[in-house]
Amino acid sequence: MTNIVVIGGGAGGMELLGKIGNKLGKSGKANITLVDLSSHHIWKPLLHELAVGSLDEGLNAVDYRVHGSKNGYKFEQGALVGIDRTQRTITLAPLTDRNNNEILPQRQLSYDYLVIGIGAVTNDFGIPGVRDYCEFLDLTEQAMNLREKILNRFLQHAKQPELGSFKITIVGAGATGTEIAAEMHHVADLLEGYGYNIDDNLLKINLVEAADHVMPALKKACLYEAVDEQLRQLGVNVMTNTLVTEVTAEGMHTKDGQFIESDMMLWAAGVKAPEVLSSLDLEVDKMNKLMVKANCQTTSDERIFAFGDCAACPQPDGSFTPARGQTARQMALLTGDNIMRLLKDPKAQLKDYLYKDLGAFVNLSKFHTVGNMFSYLGGGLAIKGCPARFVYTTLYRRHMLALHGLTKGSLLIALNGIHCWLRPKLKLW
Repeated sequence: MTNIVVIGGGAGGMELLGKIGNKLGKSGKANITLVDLSSHHIWKPLLHELAVGSLDEGLNAVDYRVHGSKNGYKFEQGALVGIDRTQRTITLAPLTDRNNNEILPQRQLSYDYLVIGIGAVTNDFGIPGVRDYCEFLDLTEQAMNLREKILNRFLQHAKQPELGSFKITIVGAGATGTEIAAEMHHVADLLEGYGYNIDDNLLKINLVEAADHVMPALKKACLYEAVDEQLRQLGVNVMTNTLVTEVTAEGMHTKDGQFIESDMMLWAAGVKAPEVLSSLDLEVDKMNKLMVKANCQTTSDERIFAFGDCAACPQPDGSFTPARGQTARQMALLTGDNIMRLLKDPKAQLKDYLYKDLGAFVNLSKFHTVGNMFSYLGGGLAIKGCPARFVYTTLYRRHMLALHGLTKGSLLIALNGIHCWLRPKLKLW
């Protein structure tokens, strides 16, 4: 039986597994295995909400083993450390617990087709001190650890006025940076209602961006200016055209000579593919992305596919696909189709991926939402407020339907809505 191994259970990977699992795995046409660092899936655009406590992972996490048992695939937890292309095996690092005790030893899995979709990690650009003193939001575990730190800091500053303001510096005014800045203000409002002694001056947020405006992914000035205006109304200190040159335990130094004193620092500026990809004897670019053909096969091995933020896929105009969630989803589904074609006919003509910019949205917690739809059609349609929020929430609902099917997905969406109405608005533990 054909062995298909998928590495990476992000949004694209899960939808790929849903497609090939139900069509190949359930029918016994292929043995499908998912490999991921975590034991469960949370939609990555929601990690900032998880990090501040406004998202309950118990309601939104999808356990890979449970999902796999119902969708025709198996799950193996671990980190990719090597590929033997001759023997067609991958090697996983030993699995350890929080205390570094070994749970499982180093393991090997065989594959006939290998799909790599491990996404991207935050790029520190080699700036001194970033890795030592900044928080990151690449993984679910990082978000949950950050939640504890944030809530503890709020408690300290609320109970000990002599500590002064809670000063947070966020580097990167893309979707993650802008959304978590707004979400922090939402959390402060909620905590005040839960009895915390929080006044208007307790939370001080600096949002640092190297570009000349926030949300560089939004091409229309009316949209990124609306985001900027809302952030400033909340009291966020928006610092554009600002380059960080060094990070210390006390704060950040900038190119123009400023020192930004900080109690907590979050780095959300730029992404690159994980370092492990450059050690696999596969062609990569300078950002560690796997070089793939237009059909998502790697240039080094036709039995290895890659998609999403960890893949550099060429386009007809000479560019490469951008690091976007919609790109990962579309490439993953195309990869699934191409693998199924190869199983029917090893000499089949594979389809190429053509990127279409469907738009971008940013949701500033309860305060404001803006976005651009169908950007590939003459620049698209700019929307704000309630219509934009509706479209934004629809994206996650579509993802849930893709994961669970129409009936179960609809029931889970309804159940999630009921829980959000009944439970506290903030998870404090």
